[in-house]
Order: sequence, then C-alpha cells, then structure tokens
Amino acid sequence: MQEGEETAAVARRPQGHELSATGVTVAYEGVDVVHDASMTLRPGDVTVLVGPNGSGKSTLLRTIARLQRPRSAELVIDGGTDGLALSPREFSRHVALLTQGRPTPGGLTVRDVVEFGRYPYRGRWGRTDPDGRAAVDRALAMTGVAELAERGAEHLSGGQLQRVWLASCLAQETGVLLLDEPTTYLDLRYQVELLDLMRDLADDHGIAVGAVLHDLDQAAAIADRIFLLAKGRVIAHGGPEDVLTPQRLTETYGIRIEVENDPLTGRLRTRAIGRHHSRSERLSTTS
Repeated sequence: MQEGEETAAVARRPQGHELSATGVTVAYEGVDVVHDASMTLRPGDVTVLVGPNGSGKSTLLRTIARLQRPRSAELVIDGGTDGLALSPREFSRHVALLTQGRPTPGGLTVRDVVEFGRYPYRGRWGRTDPDGRAAVDRALAMTGVAELAERGAEHLSGGQLQRVWLASCLAQETGVLLLDEPTTYLDLRYQVELLDLMRDLADDHGIAVGAVLHDLDQAAAIADRIFLLAKGRVIAHGGPEDVLTPQRLTETYGIRIEVENDPLTGRLRTRAIGRHHSRSERLSTTS
C-alpha cells in the first residue's frame, strides 16, 4: 500500500458509537431469562459482563446485537438512532458480534472467511467494495493470522479459527464490537493478546467494546466497567473495585471468593476457596 493510500485507509477506520440498551427483557418458552436489564456501551470503554452460568450474560449480549428477539427493549445508537428500526445491513455497519461456537467453514481460505465481515458494504448484488482489501489486511494483521491467509480454514486449530472469526468481525469496521466468551479455545498467550487487542481497540480507536468473560481476573484487568449478572438480573455495575467485592462475589457464585490487589500490577485478583484450599489453610495455621 502506498503512503497516500495508507493515510486514506486510516481515515476510513470507524469511530466509536455509543450503544444504549434499556429495559431489556428476554423470554424463552414464556419464561423470562433476562429481567429489565439496562446498560450503555461507550466509545473508548471496555465493558465486561460477568456472572455464573445461566445468569443471562450471553443472552443479554446477543439481544443487544439483535440476534435474540427481546420481549421488550429499547436500543439507541449515539443517543438518537433507533437501533431496532435499522435494517440488518445498516445495523451491521454499527455493531459486530463474535459469537460462541462459530462453525468450521469447509472449502474456504482464511482470507475468504475474514471477507465475510465486509458483507454490510457490498450491496444487494455484491458490488465492489473498494475499502475491503485494506480492511481485511488490517484485520488479518491485528489478529496475528496474516500468515495463514491462504490456508484452508478447515485445517486450523480451534484457537486459530477463533482468531480468524475475530478478524472477520474487525474487518466489519464497526464502532461497537461485542464478544461472547472470546478467550474460549485460546491458549494462554493468545488469551492475553486478545485481551490486549480489546484494550487497544478501545484506547487507540475509540471503539465501544462489550464482552462476556468467565474469568474474573481477566475482567478486572481490562474492564472500565463491569456488569455482574445473577438469575437474569444486573445486580451491580461500575468499576472493577466497586463490583468485584468479596461479599458480593461470594453471594453471587455460592462459593467463598477472596479479592486482593496484585502486588505487580495493582489490579484486582480473585481467588475461589474450595475444600482443599481450606484444608491447606488449616494445616498452615496449625503448623
């Protein structure tokens, strides 16, 4: 890419959008599983949803991404645009979602898969996408899979495929990026790199990033704001120090959880205390 082309490509990169969801209630077979939840994803912030299995985290995220139909909800982009009134193609230019368990595509290269992210810009008859090549190349590089671009997607490991699907979301070039358990299938190195990338997208590009994470320490490390859910309700939200308290986590998860500050990073670190931990503590106390 020539210098002038690169400058133009940088200028085309998306600006963050604010996405506000209010009064979200979702039902499965007539039973409410998310109850009157509200949250706002802000440009330049990483917002993380945490909570036990079955607490409604993924359902809430998928509903905000319009993959799950709510029983009631308001969805507003940048304080004025009705997100529920936009066409799917228009909405996809604002919001991208990395879902759990995406399939392994057969007969396609990695580049082919990443190019799926450009569908909102290609029009009904697949007309040319002049910005597409640069967007795909950026996404491949940002996720560390550029060297795999011509490899068949069916030959990738689970962790590699997860990064390829993330690249597809990044190629979509939206102002809001949602990720549902994005560290699943990734080894420790790529978990850390993905979390760093989420932080970079918020800090350097002003993207509003929302994610579901199971690991409380990962949430504490990257989140500006945390929403804690239990039984389909948001029971606390705010900064990590305000939400991830020992009493609240112990009550929510049903197991003793201690919270301390990591001496190296200064960030919160949690520890769930099981039966064997307790035994070790008794032995160390009596010795």
